[in-house]
Amino acid sequence: MKIALWQASTAGLWLCAFRPFFLITASHSLLAMAWWLGSLAGLLPLPELPGGPTLWHAHELLFGFAGASIAGFLLTAIVEFTGAPAVSRQRVQTLLLLWFGGRLSYLLSGVLGILPAAGFDITFLALLSASLAGPLWQQPSRRHLSFFYALSGLTGAQTGFYVALWRQIDAMPWLLLSIGLMMILIVIALSRISMRLVNDVLEGQGGMTAPYLARPPRRHLATWSIALFSLAEFLLPGHASTGWLALAAAAALLNLLNDWHVGRALWQRWVMIPYLVYWLMAAGYALIGLGLLTNSNWNSAGHHLLVAGALALAILIVMSVAGRMHSGYGLDHRHWLRWAAASLIGAAVLRAAASIPALMANYGSLLHAAASLWLVAWGLYLAFSWRVLAGPRPDSGAGCDEPR
Repeated sequence: MKIALWQASTAGLWLCAFRPFFLITASHSLLAMAWWLGSLAGLLPLPELPGGPTLWHAHELLFGFAGASIAGFLLTAIVEFTGAPAVSRQRVQTLLLLWFGGRLSYLLSGVLGILPAAGFDITFLALLSASLAGPLWQQPSRRHLSFFYALSGLTGAQTGFYVALWRQIDAMPWLLLSIGLMMILIVIALSRISMRLVNDVLEGQGGMTAPYLARPPRRHLATWSIALFSLAEFLLPGHASTGWLALAAAAALLNLLNDWHVGRALWQRWVMIPYLVYWLMAAGYALIGLGLLTNSNWNSAGHHLLVAGALALAILIVMSVAGRMHSGYGLDHRHWLRWAAASLIGAAVLRAAASIPALMANYGSLLHAAASLWLVAWGLYLAFSWRVLAGPRPDSGAGCDEPR
């Protein structure tokens, strides 16, 4: 009986590549954060790991949590953008096994060494890149190749991270470089998604005089500014020029927001949430830049706004939109998404505050409050999305088709 119920509840899991990846993104975010919180409280054990537990925590947020969501999004989006055939179920399952292998072998790296984890994680990104390369290069305009370049950069950063661990030197600079690459990937992805979301809202409200456009010059300025700062942070950590480049990245992102000022449509959740992603990115880079130029230790606070704030909020809105639309459902207008987004923003602000030296006396309480809000956000997503992602389509569509 239980087996039959499980099979019925997961009948649609393999209909589209994003379905299993979006589910493990949310599940991993809950499990990894709960374990991290429990280990900090002394309630759960954390094994001895190369580079220490903090490095593991940061790596899991980037290449575990975010890595799974990126795979799910790109395996689906590239098919839609290029018209290429869907990736085979066997390829998706191979990628999932590599992802799980990376998570488990990193946890056991104190016993196994770091090479098994390196093999799983690097192969995962390399195979994902190879799965997307053909459709992207074969498209006549090649206008989506930026996804391939960003993913290749992440593969290189992942490789550098594991080489540093293997050589027993500081691997954190490679994770900071990965944050920059993921911020660039957000800008690239939201430029595509936002034109659909914002224009749908404008059309629904009526009175639209001109379509919303994510203008390439502003987008390119933002991505190049982020890239220059990330390179400077990697090569010249703590230098004043790095601080100025961080402020330039913040200014470029604020300039990008000018595309979004579309009147009352901005207050609709499908527009406001991605709009706030850019605000969190700008705030993160501004905090890093001001900290570097004033000799204040605000680096961690700024980076947490980027990862726990901008990256997590972008993942939430992308999975909430694409996960439903490509499962045969319409957009979900219930209030849970607002609460989940608000919880993530609150978690990011509290976690950033915990890293401000002036507030270090409240570090423990701020950290636990931030982690609790994070768990609330992803618990809400999983509760309202499990049936959508694992169950059958509600319409007569097939695979990744949008609702008919």
